[in-house]
Amino acid sequence: MRHLAPLLLITALFATPPLAMSDTLLLDAIAETPANSTTGILRPARGQTMEQVYDKFGQAQQEMPAIGKPPITRWIYKNFTVYFEYDRVIDTVIHR
Repeated sequence: MRHLAPLLLITALFATPPLAMSDTLLLDAIAETPANSTTGILRPARGQTMEQVYDKFGQAQQEMPAIGKPPITRWIYKNFTVYFEYDRVIDTVIHR
């Protein structure tokens, strides 16, 4: 029984880092995926301005007013919703 506790501790220490590392790699892979490669739906890229999104995709079906600090604005299109912080795209979500 005395030898079991150190063995469990060592096992726990070695089991934890791979889990954290795999989460990081998955998130990095998602962030590096081009905006239109996974779904085939062309959508705004992170960092684009509201003006660039409007020029490329036109008027949104619905524009939600800014909420919070920093202000977050949503533009809702047929296939996706664009989230802006101030006037820059921070995320685009594809509708299911």
